[in-house]
Amino acid sequence: MADLPSFLQDQSEETIMQRMLERVPADIDKSEGSFIWDAEAPVAFMLSEAAIWAQQVLQRGFASSSFGEYLDLRTAEHGVVRRTAVAATGSVRFKGTPGKVIPAGSIVATPADEVTAEASIEYETVAAVILLENGEGIVPVRAIVPGKSGTVPAGVITVLSTPINGVTAVTNLEETRGGADIESDESLLERFYSQVRNQGTSGNKAQYLKWAGEVAGVGGMQVTPLWNGPGTVGIYLLDTEKRAANAEIVAAVQQYIDPTQDGQGEGTAPAGPIVTVQPAQEVSINISVKLTLASGASFADAKAHILSGVKGYLKQLAFTDSYVRYTRIAAVLLDITSIIDYSDLTMNGSTDSVMEIHPGQVAVLGTVDVHE
Repeated sequence: MADLPSFLQDQSEETIMQRMLERVPADIDKSEGSFIWDAEAPVAFMLSEAAIWAQQVLQRGFASSSFGEYLDLRTAEHGVVRRTAVAATGSVRFKGTPGKVIPAGSIVATPADEVTAEASIEYETVAAVILLENGEGIVPVRAIVPGKSGTVPAGVITVLSTPINGVTAVTNLEETRGGADIESDESLLERFYSQVRNQGTSGNKAQYLKWAGEVAGVGGMQVTPLWNGPGTVGIYLLDTEKRAANAEIVAAVQQYIDPTQDGQGEGTAPAGPIVTVQPAQEVSINISVKLTLASGASFADAKAHILSGVKGYLKQLAFTDSYVRYTRIAAVLLDITSIIDYSDLTMNGSTDSVMEIHPGQVAVLGTVDVHE
């Protein structure tokens, strides 16, 4: 924020008190404890408080220095509304008696951790499922509490919150995806600036990007005009983890922009263009490398650091850079203190300097093979 106006600067209690005492005639006792001093001290305190309040009111009046609900009020003046939290989704596999019907709304969960006091995360099935002849059935689930906390790795949803007769086990074969927390002030401010500084008009690319970005759970979008010929627009989506958006996010954006997909203008898109919303195509980056580790270091720890570093690098690339660079992967390795040196580094079995990521695609980390 710019410098405060002069009338709000240097308004401490001591400064105000000094200015007030200077206005008192010299022949009147104004020492601490005198009648004049005691009468003016509370006034100086309240005036200094009022100056602080005025500074805060001024800060709340500008988007760049506002926050929370005050930022909501400011951005809403331009039609930019904070995105709500989104529940993670996935699927679980039940095991039990063949023919057993597991109703929609059944609750499953991750186990609680008494050591770390971490609470269990609950999910509900969104459809009914009948266990097949092999005693197994797979059904989609959604986290009960929206947010990133619902995004968990494979194999951790193992608890039946309410026991079901004939069901002996449950697990998620893949990680849950798509969970997003309520939009942060930083993200809301960024979208607000994009709205007021890059006005989208008449269905140009900027406007499609704006519309897609208004839907909760969207973490990245790419617009392709003439996607399937004249009069068509393609939109590719990422979630907040920079992975391909799940079916619910894609459906929400499609419903918002062009629900009928026939150019009738029933959504935010103008009449005429047929808009197709789809998830980005994930391109796995499989890494293999021979490592020389520092004394006492383990391959498991080194692999964990590689996973974290490369995932972070690939997130930065998503829909912003068309190339995955070999040298950047190497830099991740060299930034890990437990790795002394490396050799035989490959990306998808190749030592090419770059791997091109085409429009509509997003690079994600696949397998990581580390060895001596």
